[in-house]
Amino acid sequence: MTVLNHIPFSLLELAAVPQDASAADTLQAMLDYAQRADELGYHRFWLAEHHNMPGIASSATPVLIGQVAARTRHIRVGSGGIMLPNHPPLIVAEQFGTLDALYPGRIDLGLGRAPGTDPLTSRALRRDDMRAERFPDEVAELQELLGPDSGRRVNAYPGTDSAVDIWLLGSSLFSAQLAAQRGIPYAFAGHFAPQLASEALDLYHRQFRPSESLQEPYSILCLPMVVADTDEEADYLNTSVQQRVMKLILGQPLFLPPPVDSMDDRWDPAIKARVDAFLGLSVTGSPATVRSKLQAVQKRFPVNEFMFTNDIYDRQKRLHALELLQQLKNE
Repeated sequence: MTVLNHIPFSLLELAAVPQDASAADTLQAMLDYAQRADELGYHRFWLAEHHNMPGIASSATPVLIGQVAARTRHIRVGSGGIMLPNHPPLIVAEQFGTLDALYPGRIDLGLGRAPGTDPLTSRALRRDDMRAERFPDEVAELQELLGPDSGRRVNAYPGTDSAVDIWLLGSSLFSAQLAAQRGIPYAFAGHFAPQLASEALDLYHRQFRPSESLQEPYSILCLPMVVADTDEEADYLNTSVQQRVMKLILGQPLFLPPPVDSMDDRWDPAIKARVDAFLGLSVTGSPATVRSKLQAVQKRFPVNEFMFTNDIYDRQKRLHALELLQQLKNE
């Protein structure tokens, strides 16, 4: 039987703001959440970069990474990810080089090719519309800036010769192929793009070329997770996630709503189908149910690590979910 005790469990955080809560309260709760994850032995805690999204408070991603790293001791902390077209590679290298100097050996730099926002906000970020097309070159530039000093005239200080681990993130085949070609670890966004997960992960592992930093392919699969004491409670708590995905589809603010007894009167069949597709890899249920689902995912995908979103409205139940998930891993 497939076992879970040898596969690392990690967390992806968007700092989802509960309905009627403030960003300040949400960020403080996020720090408490990260501390509990550290105590429980989770492997990584990554923060995603989004802009102009009311309800998502993780826009200043490097700032939050520093705050989380300062309040934890063992867990690796990083970006899931930094949207590289929004930032000059030199600035990213300096930011993460500084983080690595403060918290040596614990900082991950996950890189994405998308803007993490809408076109209007992209322009407000002073983003060149063609920079996404230069993503492979800018990844190479960032690798060089964080690598050994080769006598170049422009250096990242701090940053040069740092221990920052670079990851490529993706929801399609492009980054999977690039990560394989460059010998870089890869994380797939199964929490919102489940349809291409199998093809992207297979491509990455099949085409992987060893590099100086990574001899064997290493992949993470991110999954939506809602775990509770019973299947019924988990399904109830999951209605918050379903409502928020529906808001995303409809272009509405993404504040996390409280759970409801039934979604039947909140969506039509077409919207329900889109939400279900978005959450196609969701692991929702009691510990026994979640264990069974994760074992099935582990058999289906060539993956080295699981990463989870955990968007539960009630803060205490969210912390309890962390405990339940770690318990089933250790059983």
